[in-house]
Parts: sequence; structure tokens; C-alpha cells
Amino acid sequence: MKRKLMLLAVFLLVSIFFLAACTGKGDKAEEGTKTEEKTTTKTEPKVEEKVEVKDPVELVMYSWRPEDREAYEKFIKVFEDQNPGITVTFKPYKSTEYGTILTNALTAGQGPDIIQLRPYEGALSIIDAEFIVPLDDIQGINEISDEYLTAARGTDGKVYGVPLSLNAGVIFYNKDVFDEHGFALPTTWDELLEVGEEMKAKGIVPIAQAGKAAYLLSLTHSVIGATAYDQAYIDDLLSGKADLADDRFIESVKRMEQLEGLFPKDFIALDDKDTQAMFYTGQAAMYINGSYRLETFENTAPDLNIGILPSFAKEKGGETPLVTWVDGSYAVVKASKHQEEAKKFMEFMASKEFGQMFSDELSRISAIPGVEPKHELVKEMTALGEQNPIPYLMLVYLGGGSPTTKTTFENALQGMYIKELTVDGVIDESQKSMDKWFEPVK
Repeated sequence: MKRKLMLLAVFLLVSIFFLAACTGKGDKAEEGTKTEEKTTTKTEPKVEEKVEVKDPVELVMYSWRPEDREAYEKFIKVFEDQNPGITVTFKPYKSTEYGTILTNALTAGQGPDIIQLRPYEGALSIIDAEFIVPLDDIQGINEISDEYLTAARGTDGKVYGVPLSLNAGVIFYNKDVFDEHGFALPTTWDELLEVGEEMKAKGIVPIAQAGKAAYLLSLTHSVIGATAYDQAYIDDLLSGKADLADDRFIESVKRMEQLEGLFPKDFIALDDKDTQAMFYTGQAAMYINGSYRLETFENTAPDLNIGILPSFAKEKGGETPLVTWVDGSYAVVKASKHQEEAKKFMEFMASKEFGQMFSDELSRISAIPGVEPKHELVKEMTALGEQNPIPYLMLVYLGGGSPTTKTTFENALQGMYIKELTVDGVIDESQKSMDKWFEPVK
């Protein structure tokens, strides 16, 4: 009992001591405040607020566009200035190697934070494998056209990528070659065949077409075939009312067969770079490819005097639609340890600021609303796409199957040019592929 009383006494004494000490500090503090108010000569040192600084974050970004490195470094610099503590490393790979490198990285779970997605069916395999995260909640995504978002939408209806740009399939023509030789600019299919013969007679290759990479044939077909069939045919195909054996589609393949005489000799063994050189050196009058080649020509031959045609009409005064498609998008990898920061970059890419820089630096059509192209040809393509667009049939709708119907069609076209297949053979091979996976929209 005595021991307990003694401990209680000690506790009371200690409490009184600390209470006195605290009261003393409070009095001094109050005194100091009063003095400061009276004299305004005594100031207390300012206590700085502590701001929590996060560790620096590096985002690794994969792309299949090495040629865009310089432009992306500019875009990234703007983002980094706006978001201190976040750095973005742009790692592009050759387009032909990108798929394998990306698959290996995603499977290992130790790859990039941000990836460039192939459009449409090309994105679905990655989405279905749950390698990336939905982006429906990021700022700006809902302002982008739903048609463009379809290129990176999963079967669950969610959006998994920010569309990068719109591509257009066009006929580039060398104005100087036309002017020098007095060639009339063809606007219809028959006029193309006619002026093509005139060009050959003067030693000019009418169309600089490469065939070693089969996808180039599919792209040319989309531009040439756009007026052999039309949007009504595409609607019939998607609804199951028509197939590839339809006269309208057969006509588009017959056109490709006819074009062989306007292509360079042994074109099936030529690379795209070979035919690009033919075009900008004046050996060829025309070149059919995606609008993204505008940047290539301006970097390689800045003085090249070029114009564009969207397609060749069936008859004089007929429609000339512009073939369009979304050229991939960017997505956030599910295995990334920095999803929050990666989504910030996605919001930046969905902004009008990024879209405008993208269009200005790369001479491309941006998928972001409100962007006003400065380049005259990009303005022209944007207007044509708004007035009368038609989708790249094989890429947008027939990219399914394994191998895809698009790939089967491209390989069959190569077979036609080396005389292993007829037009009917091309149609038959492609329809068989389509039958294995395609289901009409109900």
C-alpha cells in the first residue's frame, strides 16, 4: 500500500512539472504575439508547409514508328514540363518486328508502361488477353468520335486505347511530271488506263507500286476498289446480304489485274522504298499509299511538287470517296507499376494540344476533335474525309481469322500477279477464309 501511494505521489509531481512547462511555453508564445502586435518589429520565422514529393517515375512507351522519334521527343518534352517528376522514354521498333517484340514483353510482364496498338482486330487479341486496362474514365476520351474509338474497343464495349490519327489511302501524283509531259490528270477509271498508256509510251512508269510486302497490294486495292464497290456493298456484306463473290467486289479485283500493266517491271519483288524513290525522282508519275507517306516525302524530297486524288470515279462527274481508317492507338499496360502516371499521359494524348502538335509536326490527320491542320494537303484530305469517306474494307472489317482474311486476300493477290491464281481464285481463297470466322451483323 505504501509503495502504491509513493508511486502515485511521484506521478502527480511529474504531471505538475510538465503542466507547468507547457503553460510556460504557451504564455511565452502569447506574450510574443502581443509584443509583435504592439511593436511590429518582432517577427516569428515562417514555417514552410511540407509538400510530399513522390519519387521520379519513368514511363516506357513502345511504338512501331521509328521515323517519328524526333516529333515524339518534342511532344514528350511538353508533357514532362507540365508534369514534373514524370519522364517518358519513347522506344520505337521496326514495324515488321514490333508484333513479336511486343508479344514477348507483354507475356514476360516486364515490358513497357504504354504501348501502341494495331487498330481493329489487331487490338482485340491484346484486349482479350487482358494485357491492357480500360480508359473510359480518362479526360477527353468521350469527346473523340465513337467511330474512331471502335478501333480500340473491346468486346466488352470498353475503350482501351486513345486513337492516334486517321489515315487516308490516296493517289499521290507528281505535278512536275504531269506538267512536263502534258499528261491530263485522270479522274475516272477509264481516264487512268488511257493516260497510263501515254506515260508508258514516254518511258514514265504510271504507278510506282511495290508488291514484295503484300499489305501494299491490299492498300492499293482499297483505293482502286472504292468506286468498283461502294458503301452500299459494304453494308450488304456486313449484314450478310452479299459476299466476296458479289459482282461489285469481283470488279474491284479485276481492276487490280488490269493495273499490272501500269506498275513497274517485276514490281512484285520491289520494296516500298524502291518505288518511293521512283516517284520522287520523276521516274514514276503516281504512287498509291497512305497519307502518312506525305511526311516521308517531305523529309526525303522537300521540294517534291505533289498533289493528291482520293480515288477514280466510275464515270465523269461520279463520286470519288476517300478511303479512311484509324491508324492505331495508345494503351496502358495492366502490368505497369505506374498506371496513374501512364493515364496522365493518355489524357495528354487525348487533348487538343497534343492533336494539334501531332498534325503540325507530322503532317497527319489527327483523330482529336477541334484540330485545324496547317498543311494544305492535310487540310484537303481532312475535308475529303468529312465529305465522302469510305472505310478500308479489308483492315476495318475483314481483319479476323487466323490467318486473317485480309492476309489471305493480300497473299492471293500476289499469287494472281505471279500467275498462280486467277481473279476467281483470289475471290475463292478470300471467301473461304471469311467463312471460317465472319458473322453478319444482325
